[in-house]
Order: sequence, then C-alpha cells, then structure tokens
Amino acid sequence: MSNSDLQKKAAQIRLDALMSIHKAGAGSSGSVMSVIEILVSLYYGEILGKSVMNFDSKKPQWEAQDYLFLSKGQAVPAQYAILADLGFFDKSELNFLGQINSMLQPRPNAKVPGVAASTISNGHGLSVALGVALALKMDRKNNKIFAVLGDGELQSGQVWEAAMAASHYKLSNLIAFIDNNKVQAGGNVCSVMNIDPIQDKFESFGWNVIQVTNGHDFDQILDAVSRAFTSNRKPVCIWCHTVAGRGIDFAEGKPGYQGVALSESEMSEVISKLKDLK
Repeated sequence: MSNSDLQKKAAQIRLDALMSIHKAGAGSSGSVMSVIEILVSLYYGEILGKSVMNFDSKKPQWEAQDYLFLSKGQAVPAQYAILADLGFFDKSELNFLGQINSMLQPRPNAKVPGVAASTISNGHGLSVALGVALALKMDRKNNKIFAVLGDGELQSGQVWEAAMAASHYKLSNLIAFIDNNKVQAGGNVCSVMNIDPIQDKFESFGWNVIQVTNGHDFDQILDAVSRAFTSNRKPVCIWCHTVAGRGIDFAEGKPGYQGVALSESEMSEVISKLKDLK
C-alpha cells in the first residue's frame, strides 16, 4: 500500500474500532487510537515490495506466519477491526464486542482467528513473545515475532525480566514496539511511575533501540521496521512517540479518555471527520 492508502486504511480502522467500543459501552478509546498506525504498518505495510508480516487469513494456524502479540491488551479493538477487515472473521462480529458469548472480548483471546495469544494482564505480552521467539530460533525457523507494549506496562518488573532473557538468547527475530503515548488510566505516566529513560534502559538490557519521533508517520515506522530486520544477534525495540486519543481532536493527550467509550454526540463528531478521511 502507498502512504496515502495506509492513511485511509488507518482512518477506516479508527472508525471501526471506535464504533465497536461505542456499541459495547465500554473500552479504552484513547489507548486504542494511539496504536493504530503501528498496527496498520505491520498488517498492511510493505518494505521493498514485500509485506511486513507474513499471514494468511484463510489459514490462521499457518506454520510460516509471523506472530504479533498485543501486550497492551486494552487496545485489542484496533486489532479486531484489522482482522475483520482482512477476512479472519466476519466484520459483523465487531458489533458484539464484550457481550456475553461473543467471540470478541475486551482482552485478546487466542480463540479469535488471528490472535496469537490471550494476554489478560498488561506486562505479560513480551514474555509470551519471548517464549515463541526462542522456540522458533531453536527450531531454526525464520518467523518474525512482534510485540506491542504500552508505556505504562514498562512499570511491570516482568517486562524487564523478559527483556533480559531476550538479550541473553540473542533473539534477533523479536521486535518490540513501545506505544509511548505518555498517558495511562491513572493519569500521566511520568506522574504515576516515571519510566524514563526508555532508550537507555533497553540498551542497558542488550537491545538495539530505534526511536520513531512520530509514531503516527508511516514512513518513519516502516523505516524503523526495515532497519530492525537487519539486526544482528540482538532483539530490537522500536520506541514510538505517540499521542493518546490520536484522531479524536477533543481527546488527544487527555487521560480522561484513556479508558472510556465515546458518547453519542462525541461519536457523531468523530464519524463526520473520519468518514471524510477514508
């Protein structure tokens, strides 16, 4: 896809994800919006004419697939919207997010076609990705492993245990994205528990770090992924500066929108804008 096509796709996924959250009456609108461009880059982006990720919506268990673990599980409505768009399941399922007996629940569930693992608690996803990356390396397979973490997750000790192990085992097949939107449910990340300096910490744990100053710019994200693919004997952290609530003008950067669904009037405003971008 061209950059213009990726931008249109991002607008579509934003709208689909927000609609599913709105119908559910609960969700993390601000957190979902900040990760859209990262996920769109991975699922729809291309590098030198080849797709960033290998997958087949008709064969969700394909052995040659690449794996994406959404550690910031509250943002799963964005992944659901993408998987539905790609044909992993019928798009009508988005209307039933979070309902009893619905396939789509508020946290990633491995029973959903295209979802690699159930990540219930924040901070666990990198550990799961690490295990899969290590197993594939031991089997001498070339699958790539992606993990997407929120910045608030870096307050969890388990993240750093996984980071240490990934470096120890020289897992160059593992690429972790940090969605650094600087906001979490309890307020600004720096006020709840400061996680800086992110780059110094990951580098001290033996990772290559690539900084993306605008985590909503497809050129920057795809350039970072391209560079990550050439990493030698080290896992890679792609540190993306993002904006919570991106694409919702009245919600951008505001902690109050991090864990809520939008109201009817707010959705009307957002729909009007995003439909023009699609």
